[in-house]
Formats: sequence, structure tokens, C-alpha cells
Amino acid sequence: MDPKTLYQWCAVPADKLESHPALKVPLRIVPDSEAMGRAMAEELAAEIERANRENRAFRAIIPCGPSCWYAPFAEIVNARGISLKNFTVFHMDECLDWQGNPLHPGDPYNFRSFMERHFYGGIRKELAVPEERRFFLSPASMEAVRAEIYREDIDLTYGGWGQDGHIAYNQARRNQYGRLTLDQLREASIRVQYNNDDTILALAQRTFGAAYQFVPPMSVTLGVKECLRAKKVRLFSDTGAWKQTALRVALFSEPDPEYPLTLLQEHPDALLTATLSTAIHPISEHPEWVFKGINDEAPV
Repeated sequence: MDPKTLYQWCAVPADKLESHPALKVPLRIVPDSEAMGRAMAEELAAEIERANRENRAFRAIIPCGPSCWYAPFAEIVNARGISLKNFTVFHMDECLDWQGNPLHPGDPYNFRSFMERHFYGGIRKELAVPEERRFFLSPASMEAVRAEIYREDIDLTYGGWGQDGHIAYNQARRNQYGRLTLDQLREASIRVQYNNDDTILALAQRTFGAAYQFVPPMSVTLGVKECLRAKKVRLFSDTGAWKQTALRVALFSEPDPEYPLTLLQEHPDALLTATLSTAIHPISEHPEWVFKGINDEAPV
């Protein structure tokens, strides 16, 4: 990616982003994590309520993070008595150990354990998603999940994005002998894979005080093909600096396999939501910074 172009994208002030004429994906900025969690919870609850009124099933791909919406979602569901009996949940991804095996249930990167506690655990039993409508990914369940996903339409994909703009665990492929084309990325499907070094280091810094030794080295993930198959795609981030540059690239770049999030612009009903701390960028806040050969001749 051309550094001068990237600089220009990063230099746009956060308060100019939502209305910027060059946006390739719609953007919504919210004040903080609490506001984002409330929006996620309200919007998902409204979609389920609509499906219930129309007496139809509702099928969605749901992430393990961001986590700010689980408590408000449970609160809304319980307070309104929203039945989740016709809600089918496809979980986006799962972390694996170095041999491709599921993690211990007590590992903080065991997504299934986390979701059972924080997503399902707060819902009243009489309203809960039936066990048979909860599709968790593992190496053993991949083909069953694939068959169920393609059996009917997917109504909604919820998710976040990674430091390289990955959707689920669809990371930019770093293998020097096997770079992906855009068509390969578009067609990427459910699989087991090694995680990239930059993903491992980002997670280590975020969670384990940079102790990368504790970060799971492998994952099983839905592909871009499954995630973007939904009628609506809504991606969110409240993790600040870790996601700031990927957001700028998603908003302004042409589709690029180095940033899978850029494929969102090809979807007919997609929206990115970022907290203000994710929407700002250090370069936009420091116009006095000078980078030789980038902005020294023609400052933005």
C-alpha cells in the first residue's frame, strides 16, 4: 500500500469521516463502548422481534467480540420477554491449540465457554436459544455447520474486525509462498488455519501483557464467503488503537486482500460502527508530524 495514500486516509479528522465524500462503506461513530453495546443489543433485539411478528425463523452469524453488548442484550430480551426459540446462531470462529485441538474450557480464548457464560447465560431459560439452534465451530463440526449455513438464507452477520481488517479469523495471508488473490479471499470458506504472527502479537499485547506464549496459534473460522452471504452485515469495534488503521483502509481503499474488511464495500447492505477512540487516528491529531518523502513536500 502506497504510504502517501495511507497517510492521507489516516490524516482525515474523525469528525469528518462519517460525511466524507470518498467513503466506500457507510460509517457510524458512537461515543464509547457503552453506547455501542446498547446499539448492538437494541438492533439485534429489534431484528428478532420483527422475525417473531412475521412468524419466521431468524438466522444470524454472531461473534465472540465485541463483548459490550451481551449484558444489555440479555436485559432487553428478559425485560421484553423476547422469545429466542426461532433464533439460529452460527458462531464465527474458535481458537485452537498448536495441534488444532479445542482449548481448555477455562482458557480465556475458548470462545464457546465465553459465549455460554456471557451470551447465553444471562437469558431466562424459557426465552433462550434452543441448544439445537446453537452452531459452534470446531474441527469436528465444520462440515455440519457448512451444510446448515447453506441450507437457508442468513439474515444478519454481526462481528468485529482485526488489526489487519480480518473478518472472523479471515486474516490477510502472510505466507510468502501463497498470497491470496481477491477472488480467493471472496471464496474463502470454513477452515482450520494457523494464525498470523501479527494477530498473535496483537492479542498478546491486548490480553496477556505481550506474553505471546499464551495466545492460541490456530483457529477454525467461517470464511468471508459465509460472513458476507448474510442479507445485512454489521461490523463493530470499540478497541481503539488496535483497529484504527484498518478502519481507514476499509473506508477509503479499493478491495485489497491485505485488508479483508475492504470487501465489505461489495455488499449491498453493510455498515461499520466505531467508537470515537477507534475512529480517531494519531496522524489526524498530529499535523505537525513530518515523514520524509510522505508529507514533507505536500502536507495534507
